[in-house]
Amino acid sequence: MPSTHDFRQAWGKFATGVSIITTNAPGDEIHGMTANGITSVSLDPLLVLVCTGHSTATHPLIRASGRFAISILGQHQQSIAEYYARPTDGKTGDVEVAFNRTPRGSATIDGCLAMMDCEVVDETVAGDHTIFIGRVDEIEINTGRPLVFYEGKFSKLSNGMLGA
Repeated sequence: MPSTHDFRQAWGKFATGVSIITTNAPGDEIHGMTANGITSVSLDPLLVLVCTGHSTATHPLIRASGRFAISILGQHQQSIAEYYARPTDGKTGDVEVAFNRTPRGSATIDGCLAMMDCEVVDETVAGDHTIFIGRVDEIEINTGRPLVFYEGKFSKLSNGMLGA
């Protein structure tokens, strides 16, 4: 039987983009987490999914609010990704994060490469995570280079990998 360590090592070989999943907490407070467990699901209707661990603070907040936003980060936003990768009690406000609000009240990271504001339309428990499927209500796209996660570290693509 493969170990958790081997599982993590194998998935570390899969380079991904980096996103922040945000949702509203009581009192209209913004809560966020760094995630690479996101994907598109459908073009008609526009659906995406995010996976949150049951032990995270994000999980019950998405369930309660019925909404989440995805902010896909640029390489200039590594400090934001590191900040939101911390446990909730480690998010001490030592990193400045600027947010924008969508018409539906979701918070997105200012200056991100792309954002999607989503309403939860389905959820499925899968092991120690829940897969939230969201209908995309709004999209914004900006320019820039992506922040990448590979072998447990944040990285930047070289100029030759994206074209100049």
